Amino acid sequence: MKNEKQTFLKKHFIPLLEKLKEDEKGKWGKMTARQMVEHFVDAVKSANGKLVLPLLNAGEKLQKYRAFLMTDKPFKPNIKNRLIPKDGPPLRRPDMQSALYKLQKELDYFFELFEKHAELKTANPFFGYLDYEMNIQLLYKYAIHHLKQFGLA
Repeated sequence: MKNEKQTFLKKHFIPLLEKLKEDEKGKWGKMTARQMVEHFVDAVKSANGKLVLPLLNAGEKLQKYRAFLMTDKPFKPNIKNRLIPKDGPPLRRPDMQSALYKLQKELDYFFELFEKHAELKTANPFFGYLDYEMNIQLLYKYAIHHLKQFGLA
């Protein structure tokens, strides 16, 4: 299953996102499509170690989060993310095309990094230190969540 999720992230995720108009609103939440893509860039940067955020969970709560992560249970619509401002994340890219380009570059770096450093673990603010398999699981689960949000899954 890991290979299917890896292949999805490498080959199918961004072509699906390319179908969105940048100001399109999702079925839930306040983010536009471009805000969601830029937000997903941050998720990938967390997975590839470029964005280091404080760990927000510890102990039993962290164990519950990690157990959920490794299931096929989806994230719930409208799940609250303490790191996203109430009105959605600020835009940093000039347009959707450049946001998608940045997302592709960060995904490419993620795969190259773990190919060279298979034992690496990166810090995720909600799920703690994640290895390659756990990062793939998280990115895939999160990708599907946002694709559903915008009617693409």
